[in-house]
Amino acid sequence: MSDKSILLQSIPEGLGTHKPQGHAKLSAWIDDCIKRCQPAQVFYCDGSEAEKKFLEKEAVRMGILTPLNQDKLPGCFYSRSHPNDVARVEQLTFICTPTKEAVGPTNHWRDPQEMRAKLMGMLDGAMKGRVMYVVPYMMGPKDSKLTQVGVEITDSIYVVLNMRIMSRMGEAAYERLGADGDFNKGLHSTLDLNPERRFICHFPQDNEIISVGSGYGGNALLGKKCLALRIGSALAQRQGWMAEHMLLLAAESPEGKKHYIAAAFPSACGKTNFAMLIPPPHFAGWKITTIGDDIAWMEAGPDGRLYAINPEAGYFGVAPGTNYKSNPNAMKSIARDTIYTNVALTPDGDVWWEGKDGDPPAEASDWLGNAWAPDSPDKAAHANSRFTAPARNNPVLAPEVDDPKGVPISAIIFGGRRASTVPLVFQSFDWEHGTFLGATMGSEMTAAAAGGLGQLRLDPMAMIPFCGYHMGDYFAHWLTMGKKLKNPPLIFGVNWFRKDEQGRFVWPGFGENMRALKWIIDRCEGKVDAKETPIGHLPRTEDFDLEGLKDFGPADFEKAIAYDPAGWQKDYALAGEFFAKLGEHMPKELSARLEKQKAAVK
Repeated sequence: MSDKSILLQSIPEGLGTHKPQGHAKLSAWIDDCIKRCQPAQVFYCDGSEAEKKFLEKEAVRMGILTPLNQDKLPGCFYSRSHPNDVARVEQLTFICTPTKEAVGPTNHWRDPQEMRAKLMGMLDGAMKGRVMYVVPYMMGPKDSKLTQVGVEITDSIYVVLNMRIMSRMGEAAYERLGADGDFNKGLHSTLDLNPERRFICHFPQDNEIISVGSGYGGNALLGKKCLALRIGSALAQRQGWMAEHMLLLAAESPEGKKHYIAAAFPSACGKTNFAMLIPPPHFAGWKITTIGDDIAWMEAGPDGRLYAINPEAGYFGVAPGTNYKSNPNAMKSIARDTIYTNVALTPDGDVWWEGKDGDPPAEASDWLGNAWAPDSPDKAAHANSRFTAPARNNPVLAPEVDDPKGVPISAIIFGGRRASTVPLVFQSFDWEHGTFLGATMGSEMTAAAAGGLGQLRLDPMAMIPFCGYHMGDYFAHWLTMGKKLKNPPLIFGVNWFRKDEQGRFVWPGFGENMRALKWIIDRCEGKVDAKETPIGHLPRTEDFDLEGLKDFGPADFEKAIAYDPAGWQKDYALAGEFFAKLGEHMPKELSARLEKQKAAVK
C-alpha cells in the first residue's frame, strides 16, 4: 500500500464503526450498496470532531486536500477538482419519473427503470480498492417538522468533509429516523470522472438520488441542490409546503422590530451578499442577520403566515468577486475551518481569486496547478471557484437559525442580473401577481451553470435548474399555497444590475441595497405610498431614503426605477413563449395575468 493510497490508514479505535441500529430498511439498503459497489473498506461516519480531524489528515495524505497557512487561515484547506468537473451539469441532470409528462419541458427526463439499470451497471464494483463512506445527515434543525434525513453513500472523502460543513451530519440523523422513519437515499461515486459517464439522477417517487462521474459540489454534495431543491420541491408539492431557492435574512430596526425576508436570486447574482448585508452608516442602529444564503423551506403557520427554515448548515459560495467591499461578513466567515476549491494558491499558503482585496500576488499556482503571474493571460481562479464554510463562522448569524418553528416571512423578493428593463425595486399587486412576477423573472446566465455565460434566460423563481417536477404544476402550487395564507408575505422585484447608456451600473449596490430593503419594510408596515404602474407599485422618490448617498441624487434614482414599456413588452413576449411550452399544466390564472400585463404595457 503506497503513501498515496486512497484507503484509510491507522483508523483510531471507535471511528468508522457507527452503523445505524434498528432501522431495517436503512440497513438493508446499505448492505445492497456494499454488495453492488464492492468497496475495500466501509467507514460509517458519526459526525464527531475526532472523525473530522482524522479524515482531514487522511485527505491531506491522499493529496486531495492541501493545508493552508494556519496562521492566516486556521483550519482551512485547499482543493482542486478535475478540470472537466467544475460546475453543475444541467444537461446531465435527470428527473426519473414514471412519465415524462410529470417533469415538463424544463427538466431532462429518463425512464426510471432504464436509468436505474444503466446506473447500477456503472456502479457494479465501482468502489473496488476504495473506501465507501456512509454519511447520515439532516437538512434542517433537529426538531423542525420540515427537516429531512438523508444518508449519502460516497467514495469521496472530499464529499464527506464538505457534507460535514453543509449539513447537520452525524448520529443525530439516526436518532431522528428512529426505527422506521423515511430517509433520502443518496448513492454517489466519482467513478473515473469521465464526462461521458456522468449522470446526476433523481427519483422523486422513491426519495432517492444516484450521482456518478462527478465530484463537484452540487453534483456530489447530495444534500444541497439534489435533496434540498429537486427532491425537496417534489416532496413539498405532495406534502403541502414549499422548497425554494431563497436566502433568508432578519432585518431589525433601531426600535427592535424584526422583519424576516426571503429572496430568490439565481446563482452569482448577489444572494450571499444580500443575506449578509451590512447597512451603511446612515442606517445606524439597523441590524441584518443571516438565517440562510441559498435555500428556504416554508410552510403555512397556524396564524396564517408563511414560516421558513434554512435546511443548510454552511455556505457553498462563489469566490471570485467576494471581498471586504462586496461582503465583509462572508470574508470573516471563510477565515477559518473552510475548504477552498479551484481558487489560486500562493507560495505562502494563502488563497487568491479575481476580485479579492489588495493587489494580486506576484506569483501563484492557478486553479489548474500552473504557474501564474499578474500578466498571465488566463484567470488565476476558476470563474466558479468556491468556498465551503460553516454557518457558525458568520459574525451576523441569526439566533433564529435553529428555531424548529421557523421565522414568519414579511416579504418575498425576486431578483436577477438585468442590464435593462427591470427597475431597482417594485412591488407586486397581490400574491397572484407576485407569483406571476416570479414566474416571468429572467437573468443573464452566470458561471455556476456550464455554458451560456451572459445569455439572458427566463429563470422563474430562480428554480429552472432545481424544480423536481413540472414547472406549470410548480406555479399552481404557489397559487395553492397563497390560498392557505391569511397573511401572505408581500412580493417584490429588485435589480441591482441595471446599467446606463455608457454601460455603467446605475445603482451603487452592496450595502446600499439596505435602502431598497428599508422601502420594502416600510411597505410591509404601511408607512409609505407608491406609484402604481402597469408592472406594479414603484417607490416615490420622496419615500426612498437617498440621504448620504455620494454622487447619487433624485435624478439618478428616477433612472434606476424608470418604467420601460418597450422592455417589458419584450419580456412578456419571452414569457408568453415560455408559458406556451408548459401546455395544459400552465395555470390559467397566470396565462390570463400575462395577457392583462401585455395589454397594460402597450
